[in-house]
Amino acid sequence: MGHSAAVWDSRAAIEITKDWNGIEKVVLRNPQGASARVSLHGGQVTSWRNEQGEELLFTSSKAIFKPPKAVRGGIPICFPQFGNCGSLEQHGFARNKIWTIDENSPPLSLKDSQGKSFIDLLFKPSEEDLKCWPHSFEFRLRVSLAADGSLNLISRVRNVNGKPFSFSFAYHTYLSVSDISEVRIEGLETLDYLDNLCGKERFTEQGDAITFESEVDRVYLSAPNVVAVLDHERKRTYVIRKEGLPDVVVWNPWEKKSKAMADFGDDEYKQMLCVDGAAIAKPVTLKPGEEWTGRLELSAVPSTFCSENLDLQGRGF
Repeated sequence: MGHSAAVWDSRAAIEITKDWNGIEKVVLRNPQGASARVSLHGGQVTSWRNEQGEELLFTSSKAIFKPPKAVRGGIPICFPQFGNCGSLEQHGFARNKIWTIDENSPPLSLKDSQGKSFIDLLFKPSEEDLKCWPHSFEFRLRVSLAADGSLNLISRVRNVNGKPFSFSFAYHTYLSVSDISEVRIEGLETLDYLDNLCGKERFTEQGDAITFESEVDRVYLSAPNVVAVLDHERKRTYVIRKEGLPDVVVWNPWEKKSKAMADFGDDEYKQMLCVDGAAIAKPVTLKPGEEWTGRLELSAVPSTFCSENLDLQGRGF
């Protein structure tokens, strides 16, 4: 394969199989026993497990794993739009299409490949895609699993069009939590946000942390590049680091909306929380030949370790 620059046996670190629909999926492993699973349906991470084998991402028990339906859970890639506007389907079409393994990916920096098992995926628009969104692009996605178990996603979108185009984007990350009422987010205090439950009206966050007791659907603007999600019951903290993604989406559908979604269990809102690195409020514009990069790094650490050692302004990538 040649996809892994890791020091251990790369053939054992990457496994390519097919799901029950015949769609290829890639399993990445690190030497300590952590793993990640990526489906070529949408280029979507559908599983991320720590060294103990605990699942860190939420996927609905009612999720539909058959194109053209998007999978409810994991980390869908929302492109070329997030939300529902214009003629495109909600959250764009990238998450519903079949991607390919990219054997000829341009090299990334050494720090993006060293000591990691990774896979490079590629998505180019079909004739059908160009009819509904007439812009030629190449979307490259690298998913990698580091030696410390952290999950890294690097998206690169290149304009191979003759004219500029704009898009919005999100890594729509479904985190698995013990109980939504026991969870809080740190790092978004005092920020302005657009509230999708109030017609995208702009508010300022007043809490010293974000907690949950009803439906939440917000886009936090100009968010710091490190955000922490603390799960008190599991004594686990998710640390989200991002680059090239100015916004953070926070979403939980709560009870009423959960019951209205066919591919979502009535009570499953208690076990999930979406916290997305995103570029939404100010769409990205690419001139011909230009490329945009958006990175996300997810790690899960014990909360005790986190509160003592996590610098929320934090290290970059």
